[in-house]
Amino acid sequence: MLSRRLLLTTALVAASAALPGTVRADEPIKVVATFSILGDMVEVIGGDAIELTTLVGPDGDAHVYTPTPQAAKAVSEADVLILNGLEFEGWLERLTEAASFDGQLVVATDGVEALEFEEHDDHDDEHGDHEDHEDGEEHADHDDDHDHDHAEEKHGDDHAEHKDEDHAHDDDHDEHEEHAGHDEHKDEDHADHDDHGDDDHAGHDHGFFDPHAWQSIDNAMIYVNNIAAGLAQADPDNASAYFTNRAAYVEELEALELEISTLMAGLPDEKRTVVTSHDAFGYFADAYGLEFLAPQGLSTESEASAADVAELITQIREDGISAVFVESITDGRLMEQIASETSAVVGGTLYSDALSPEDGPAGTYLDMMRHNSATISQALGS
Repeated sequence: MLSRRLLLTTALVAASAALPGTVRADEPIKVVATFSILGDMVEVIGGDAIELTTLVGPDGDAHVYTPTPQAAKAVSEADVLILNGLEFEGWLERLTEAASFDGQLVVATDGVEALEFEEHDDHDDEHGDHEDHEDGEEHADHDDDHDHDHAEEKHGDDHAEHKDEDHAHDDDHDEHEEHAGHDEHKDEDHADHDDHGDDDHAGHDHGFFDPHAWQSIDNAMIYVNNIAAGLAQADPDNASAYFTNRAAYVEELEALELEISTLMAGLPDEKRTVVTSHDAFGYFADAYGLEFLAPQGLSTESEASAADVAELITQIREDGISAVFVESITDGRLMEQIASETSAVVGGTLYSDALSPEDGPAGTYLDMMRHNSATISQALGS
């Protein structure tokens, strides 16, 4: 499989070399990444050829981030802006407009098979933390099963008008179709959701799809493919270096995938339920056959009601769940309360939406995924 990726890389290098350069080869291009996990990937791929600014740093919560004047300046000067997409950065559209950004936009999740909320939210009936938003008839078939449907379909039309703007740079990737292997799915995968929030979202709520796609190693490979292709498009003089870095990183991702798969496969059938603060691990659950429960929804701004917490406590008792986990970007007191009212213990801290500082246990994306899987395995595997 790796040899095939290397062949695709060679083809991309050749394609990029034919593109007109947009920056001088003797200076790094200015790149902005929206949050720490994405910034780490960009730094690995870009190396010394880029000057990177990450807007939401380690231990920062992108759900509640408010852009600063320094952020606006960085975006206004950027040659490339790399975002997660899937409406994760609800504040970004207003920031790019205020900063008059006219560089190249790279959406890291282009080609990802995005999970709809209900695809991984098996505990919807027990946890009513999201009220039904009176979806359109198009999604009526879900209403009976999900009392607090996360679809928020009412925003679909609001987002559709931004579709062309969000993907205005899709044509920049046309030369890279063989490498990405996902362009043909862009329209169907992302047709119903814009990559930015709108005013109705108050800058923080998510749309119909789960944006936490980086919690899957397979998706991380799509991320780095898009990052490498985007950087090469903006800076063809350094395309070879970007794709070389990408190939080396893919090897590390593949090795980590095997490591995590082995750990998760070792969990007993009766101990494959993970309780965390907010619903950020749907892709991890989907990849490794786990179930994740959370009193909060997909955004850390959502409030867990007393009823939600009571229902979760009941389920923990009934299912004999032995451990719950706090998250680095959330207040751990709620999970400590839940643990104190059940026989569960706090099994450790998981990193969901942000890396730790460099000297912490999750200073890089690879470290984060390794730490999370090891923490889950140690707490539930005994």
